[in-house]
Amino acid sequence: MQETRQNKIARLLQKELSLIFQQQTRATRGTMVSVTRTKISPDLSICTAYLSIFPSEKGEEILNNINANQKSIRYELGTRVRNQLRIVPELRFFIDDSLDYIDRIDELLKK
Repeated sequence: MQETRQNKIARLLQKELSLIFQQQTRATRGTMVSVTRTKISPDLSICTAYLSIFPSEKGEEILNNINANQKSIRYELGTRVRNQLRIVPELRFFIDDSLDYIDRIDELLKK
């Protein structure tokens, strides 16, 4: 039962975070941030979000910018989910480099 609730909340947070990043990246041309996966702790206090950043060369720079603005992102998320959640979880962001890993494997297999 608890795991079902965690999955529902993780999907809700993934959807809302992706909408937030979509609005924020419209101002910066040439970059795209998408939320590939979210995990939530069993006590619903920590949300780990994995981000796919395009172009991947700017990944570290954009991730540092996101971590610097973490409080404002959490506030925006809180205004969006205030009717569904009592407490907005603490956000942690990581780069999801699985697409780069797949491209690297494809390149090696072609050789």
